[in-house]
Amino acid sequence: MMAWRVHEFGPPEVMRFERVPRPEPGPDEILVKVSAAGVGPWDGWIRAGKSALPQPLPLILGSDISGEVVATGSGVSELYAGDQVYGVTNPRFIGAYAEYALADATMISLKPGSLTHVEAATVPVVSVTAWQALFDHAQLKPGQTVVIHGAAGNVGAYAVQLAGHAGIQTVVTVGADDIPFVRDLGADRVIDYRAHRFEEEVRDADAVIDLVGGDTQGRSFQVLRRGGKLISAVSNPDQHLAERHGVEAKFFLVNVTRQHLADIARLIEGGNLTARVGAVLPLAEAREAHLMLEGARPQPKGKIVLATGAI
Repeated sequence: MMAWRVHEFGPPEVMRFERVPRPEPGPDEILVKVSAAGVGPWDGWIRAGKSALPQPLPLILGSDISGEVVATGSGVSELYAGDQVYGVTNPRFIGAYAEYALADATMISLKPGSLTHVEAATVPVVSVTAWQALFDHAQLKPGQTVVIHGAAGNVGAYAVQLAGHAGIQTVVTVGADDIPFVRDLGADRVIDYRAHRFEEEVRDADAVIDLVGGDTQGRSFQVLRRGGKLISAVSNPDQHLAERHGVEAKFFLVNVTRQHLADIARLIEGGNLTARVGAVLPLAEAREAHLMLEGARPQPKGKIVLATGAI
């Protein structure tokens, strides 16, 4: 089979499209014939050697997949050959940019029937990140208020939709060009971060979901009520600032599970969540996708997807 591997960390030029043996599933693993693989910023971090986890070389890049189960390892009882599935390959977030991918069976679920494989490949990491930020970490309840930074991004768009569906009031920060998009997603209040300082506009929020980091994260403590929560998927918040403002602040890494994926699939099937495809490239053009990630090519609005079949 063909797969994109890196033998050394570095820029997109280190990526190699190579023929490698088709793997066989071990215990608690499945083998997926990949129809589409999502491309995310974390793929670029792994390629560049900036992963939060150890990444022995050589490795196959990619984590988001959608496709068909072709074989199952011992101990797999809920997925079967022929199932159309989506999810994440493994906790190291590698192995997806290939014609076949091994996946941890606990990180895979049945694909939403209303989505194509290309659409489904955009969903897993970003949607579960949004879900866990809102509900597992911020523990928001109906009627509470959340500020979402980076609301027009891939994670942010799911956070806006999930919060709205759960009856949580959303205050979102975006650039002027993205205001119509987040309004269509159901955002309750929209702040153009270039025209207004959000910390002068918002008070006593129950939580902030930080998908931006940097100065935006630091200023976010001012908008929280005492006892509120700042949850970042980007970087570790300043604990001294958190203590000074009487709030909880934490950084988290997403933990994709079959249950989260099944819950999200139900919401998609019910018409409560919309997937956003930004660009579709053939698998053979994965290096071009990484040049988009790096900003060396125009970056699309929405998720980049690699398709193994005809586009």
